[in-house]
Amino acid sequence: MNYDLIVLGTGPGGYVAAIRASQLGLKTAVVERESLGGICLNWGCIPTKALLKSANVFEYLKHASDYGLSAGAVDKDFAAVVKRSRDVAGGMSKGVEFLMKKNKIDVLMGEGALLPGKKISVKTADGKTVEYSANSIIVATGARSRKLANLPQDGKKIIGYREAMTLPEQPKRMVVVGSGAIGVEFAYFYAAMGTEVTVVEYLPQLVPVEDEDVSKQLERSFKKMGVNVMTSSEVLKVDTSGKSNVVTIKTKKGEEKIECDVVLSAVGVEANLENIGLEQVGIAVDKGKIVVDPMYRTNVDGYYAIGDCVPGPALAHVASAEGIICVEHIAGHHPQPLDYGNIPGCTYCFPEIASVGMTEKAAREAGYELKIGKFPFSASGKASAAGHKDGFVKVIYDAKYGELLGCHMIGSNVTEMIAEAVVARKLETTGMEIIKSVHPHPTLSEAMMEATADAYGEVIHL
Repeated sequence: MNYDLIVLGTGPGGYVAAIRASQLGLKTAVVERESLGGICLNWGCIPTKALLKSANVFEYLKHASDYGLSAGAVDKDFAAVVKRSRDVAGGMSKGVEFLMKKNKIDVLMGEGALLPGKKISVKTADGKTVEYSANSIIVATGARSRKLANLPQDGKKIIGYREAMTLPEQPKRMVVVGSGAIGVEFAYFYAAMGTEVTVVEYLPQLVPVEDEDVSKQLERSFKKMGVNVMTSSEVLKVDTSGKSNVVTIKTKKGEEKIECDVVLSAVGVEANLENIGLEQVGIAVDKGKIVVDPMYRTNVDGYYAIGDCVPGPALAHVASAEGIICVEHIAGHHPQPLDYGNIPGCTYCFPEIASVGMTEKAAREAGYELKIGKFPFSASGKASAAGHKDGFVKVIYDAKYGELLGCHMIGSNVTEMIAEAVVARKLETTGMEIIKSVHPHPTLSEAMMEATADAYGEVIHL
């Protein structure tokens, strides 16, 4: 059967690309080997947020007296928490299934592999292989947990993020290796549920890609909730031969050994490029990623790639944006290339982290003269009323033209606030325009205006 477009993979890049293609009149099919929605809906973004919400509610219940309430004896059912997360993921996957039917997109379940001549083979569960052809093919195969030689994942004692979401019972002690978004989200979840958690980070600060002030605040917040934070440290080996794991960690002070029930390897992801026919077709790969141009064309005509299998941030919203740009180009439109300098990043531990643009260090290294403002949530009426005063909003402006170079937030619900900074940067809004835009009171979003006013020496509530 011939299609205008076949998409290999149905994560947030693949299924969004397919829907946009259908909207533009292209006869479209998707190939999926596991579950519609990919890792994000089934084993990533969505189910982890369900787990984190359960942890949030549990924390609220334990601190009910802080709000003048009495909750009585509070406990958790770990298996029920995991089940709720899986049910949420299942519901979202069914939602994608509905969208495929609504948009008349054919779903081809099975193992897909690229073939020369704009073809793709699909091996189904019963062992049969069917070939399909298309005018264009998009590779959107995503990524998986990166495995290190000194952290061989066995799925029980040393695990990746998938196992961390479905452990049969809650571990008493856990070591989390890596403090990117995956690492700190699971560290918060398990610590909030009562697990003794140690986070080991090779670099000098937690969440290394974030602004240094944000990293310092997260470390303070984590330590306050009892998380053991070890930065500038490296896991050398894990002895799994006994009942407990013995983790050997190299620190500035020498080697240290920690016992735990489970080690979570959260050292990033690697693209799913194996056994999908890249070599057979002749598609170029560099440093574990498919090489593409700004419209996501590979070096072979008719073959495209988007999402975690191409260079760029491994984020769901980036994959979706790339999918739309790629399909609009295929359909003969003239989309603008994606501005990778204006991609928001969100981390859903508590306090939450959200950022866009340059860190203060990067802006200074780029030679900008800066105006920097910061507004702590301890000075926010809404944050005080909510009982979540940890954190701040930090803004970085170019002193010469008033351009918003970067915005960095840490605190309750800041992932819902960062879009203001993204839109402001897209529209080339200046600092003075932010100050003169009336923000509602009392809200956490006022902190954006107040931080900007601080940068310009006009802050009222500090």
